[in-house]
Amino acid sequence: MNRRVVVTGLGPVSSIGMGIDVFAAALRAGHSGITPIAGFDTTGFLTERAGEVHEFQPHDMVSRIDPAEWGRSSLFAAAAARLALVDAGALDVPASAAARVGVCMGTTSGESQVVEKLTEHWLRHGYPQTPRQLTRQMPAGRVAEAVSRELDLRGTTMTVSTACSASNYALGYAFDAIATGDQDYMVVGGADSVCRWAHAGFYRLGALAAERCAPFDRDRAGVITAEGGVALFLESLDSAQARGARVYCEVLGYGLTCDARHPTAPDAASVARCMRLAHRDAGIKPDEVDFICAHGTATPANDAAEYEAVREVFGDRLPPMSSVKSMLGHTMGAASGFSAVAGALALSSGFLAPTINHLTTDPTMPGLDVVPNQARPAQAQIVQVNGFAFGGNNAITILGRLA
Repeated sequence: MNRRVVVTGLGPVSSIGMGIDVFAAALRAGHSGITPIAGFDTTGFLTERAGEVHEFQPHDMVSRIDPAEWGRSSLFAAAAARLALVDAGALDVPASAAARVGVCMGTTSGESQVVEKLTEHWLRHGYPQTPRQLTRQMPAGRVAEAVSRELDLRGTTMTVSTACSASNYALGYAFDAIATGDQDYMVVGGADSVCRWAHAGFYRLGALAAERCAPFDRDRAGVITAEGGVALFLESLDSAQARGARVYCEVLGYGLTCDARHPTAPDAASVARCMRLAHRDAGIKPDEVDFICAHGTATPANDAAEYEAVREVFGDRLPPMSSVKSMLGHTMGAASGFSAVAGALALSSGFLAPTINHLTTDPTMPGLDVVPNQARPAQAQIVQVNGFAFGGNNAITILGRLA
């Protein structure tokens, strides 16, 4: 089988809004979700801002699973998946079809807040009195399990832990699963939570910005940590047409590479190879790409490597390339999933999401158009979604307007 694969449902739970209508409006308006951190004590940090989802109330967003039994990342994933299926008009999956609906969710830190609570308990009280409820919440595999449990799905259930490119890995896996007939439907995306240890880790790396995330800007200073969950509902084109579903876009292909060189520093040559693999898999040429949803973390090294790779593949004709991290912050395992949603909206709603906080494009990046500060009306036909991660894990997906 070689079925065409389409996206028919989008479910964002983010610092700029929950649900696709609110999220799309905020994305178009260039809203920022960065606020002072409320989730942990920031005493001792020079950077005290993050993209937290302050309005998230899991009891209002999930119905089958008990929020008291699940960590925040898993609840983000379950809530986002429910939103995606509602958006797709596919919430009521019949029992006979449940085994043909798979789940693949990405994460960087899994249940990071649970790990912190357990660690604090162990340091204060030792191991004998370890809270069983927290222990049950800890496995990262529960991020995908929460989706299956919440929606009563019986197909493949997998959590992908390839850090900040994990949602793109999940999207590629789902594309293959549906195209080959292994599954009829897939719920894919990612989830992570703001936590003290990740914030501290980026801080010690010198990769945190104090106030704003400004990708590709001359004076960019680094990432802003963030959280959220995102889900996309995928099915075959035949299935979508048979049930009269709205189609946001078609998944055309993807590419994966691993730098295998450095724990954190990106490798532009490996990223460029990943782009070429994605183009080959999608059956397109570089000059057919109308828009790139950049990884765009706003660290000096990442943005420079991403630009170098794009320049190598696209030459002098650089498509517009914006980063939603300027609005959301870095949502870690959910990051490329949110970028995929931005790409789907570019194809279906006729606008390119902006890179906000932009003052001056890095002068070492000639020809770069970051869609500065304001969304741009456009009728994109093909969108490239970049996702890169520590460990050199690169994943790029290609989305297209349905022909």
